[in-house]
Amino acid sequence: MSNPELAPFTLVISDEEIADLQRRLDMTRWPDQLAGQAWVYGTDLGELRELATYWRNSFDWRKAEQWLNQWPQFQTSVDGEQVHFIHARSPRDDARPLLLTHGWPGSIVEFLHLIQPLTDPDDPSTPAFHVILPSLPGFTLSGPSKTTGVSPKRIAGMWVTLMKRLGYQGYLAQGGDWGGIITSWIGQLDPQNCAGIHLNMLPVSPTEEALADMTEDEQSKLGAAMQFQVDETGYQAIQSTKPQTLAAGLADSPAGQLSWILEKFRTWSDCDGDVFSVHDRDTFLTNVSLYWFTNTAGSSARIYHAFAATDQRAMADSVTVPTAVADFPKEIYRTSQRWASMTHNLVQWSSFDRGGHFAALEQPDLLLNDIRMFARTLSD
Repeated sequence: MSNPELAPFTLVISDEEIADLQRRLDMTRWPDQLAGQAWVYGTDLGELRELATYWRNSFDWRKAEQWLNQWPQFQTSVDGEQVHFIHARSPRDDARPLLLTHGWPGSIVEFLHLIQPLTDPDDPSTPAFHVILPSLPGFTLSGPSKTTGVSPKRIAGMWVTLMKRLGYQGYLAQGGDWGGIITSWIGQLDPQNCAGIHLNMLPVSPTEEALADMTEDEQSKLGAAMQFQVDETGYQAIQSTKPQTLAAGLADSPAGQLSWILEKFRTWSDCDGDVFSVHDRDTFLTNVSLYWFTNTAGSSARIYHAFAATDQRAMADSVTVPTAVADFPKEIYRTSQRWASMTHNLVQWSSFDRGGHFAALEQPDLLLNDIRMFARTLSD
């Protein structure tokens, strides 16, 4: 890649930074917890301490670093923000570009294990892709954000610029969580170059007419979303209003950072309360470590503030490019096929009987096959 705007990047965390993490974990001052109240008030102290001990004594950061560095990485500046991304090209001549966008509290780690089967599948009849995997501005390897108002719509515009900078047309885009909202905006902003979008989270606000004529499935999904708003959005309230207040604690305490992310992975995954029954412990800690070493807990929260405080709060609502939705049963915000069709050009709807918010980690084969099916649909 010879574009002077794209600088090659290799992740190297110093021995001193690793030692500092271990020292801070050793010196953690733990809170108390009421007897018999595990997970009632938030992260369970016993599980947190056990995981922190594993992070301190058993997790191999150098192995994780090597895993990340096996893929070509770059940095570039877009709209005043630094952007880190993986660009893994397929050896196949018929491969098409695929832009993958993560959310919070995830990172590019969510998709790392999918790069190989996406770029170079074993079956030559299976669609292949050139994978473009950016770190959201303000998140992990993109470093702390530099400007205000880095909203999902603005990031979508940045991704459109990035794809043009890479020389790609006719690309596909995929995402969940913030990545899903950003990907929807890409479909609306760049229909000339984006050939289709695949989403595993699509928060749609149904019209009053649609609310008056809900199916049983729609009533269930709306009720679950409303209950989520009541029970599970404390994190959202503080990150939307006072992210800097939270940042001081998360920047200073790795145990605090671990607790903040662990609770979300447990609550949002289809795991029946046992997070590591569906998540790999080392992969999870690679994700947490990226937030820690890059000191981006605070800046990654600013997307919530930008979403709530600017005129970019609205979702994309007139997406004309072909759209696929993968509906996982434990997703935190679920839409119906009918509602999705009101705002998007829905050409593929897949409902699964297992899987939650972190679909690429929880059910990678289901997500991978659904993306491939969508690509085949567009090729027909």
